[in-house]
Amino acid sequence: QAQLQESGPGLVKASESLSLTCTVSGGSITTSPYYWSWIRQSPGKELEWIGVIHNSGGTVYNPSLKSRAAISRDTSKNQITLRLTAVSPEDTAQYYCARSKTIAAQTLMGGTVDQREYDIWGQGTQVTVSS
Repeated sequence: QAQLQESGPGLVKASESLSLTCTVSGGSITTSPYYWSWIRQSPGKELEWIGVIHNSGGTVYNPSLKSRAAISRDTSKNQITLRLTAVSPEDTAQYYCARSKTIAAQTLMGGTVDQREYDIWGQGTQVTVSS
């Protein structure tokens, strides 16, 4: 059974860039037919899908974050990285990586996250953006 572990800086200053890493163990990020998503949740808000990288390496982003988000992978380390530029206090959230075999069309359009699609989640990493 694969396991996901997020890691990151914890505290970031506004206007700076944020980089988070998801380390996958017990399975390869290149194994078909999996999607590896970054999802976040701010206090009092619903889960927000940030973007996804497919096992083939292709990426798709939430339209609202597309200009600031970039997802990449290091297959030698079995890691997936999220980079978010020009952060603000509104980016303060718990950030998760999660695996799924499908991605709902409404999610790709920036809609709500269907948690039933995801079979494995990391424990999350808290990011606080200071103003």
